[in-house]
Amino acid sequence: MYFVCYPKFLHELMQEVFDLSRNVEFIMGPRRLKGVRAFAFYAGITGFIGAALYPIVIYPYFHVDEYKEVQKVNRAGIDQEAIQPGGMKVWTDPFDRRK
Repeated sequence: MYFVCYPKFLHELMQEVFDLSRNVEFIMGPRRLKGVRAFAFYAGITGFIGAALYPIVIYPYFHVDEYKEVQKVNRAGIDQEAIQPGGMKVWTDPFDRRK
C-alpha cells in the first residue's frame, strides 16, 4: 500500500469510495499477455510488418528483371547526358575495365 499524507477522515473516505482492498485494474495495472495470447499478439505484429514490407522490399528484390524492363521502357526517349546537372558525366562503373 502506498504511503499517503492525507488526514485520517480523507483516507477512510477514499477507502470507502475506491475500496482499496479489492483488486481493481486501475490500481493493479493491466493484465499481461501470457501463452497463446502473447504468441498471437507478437505473430500478428510480425505478420503486419511483413505484409507491409513485402511489396516495397521483398518483391522487387526477387524480381529484378521485371523492374529492369520497366526502366528500359520508361527511359527509352531520355538523353541522359542532356539532363545531367552541371555538365557532369553519366555514371559509369568505376570497377569496369577501361575500353
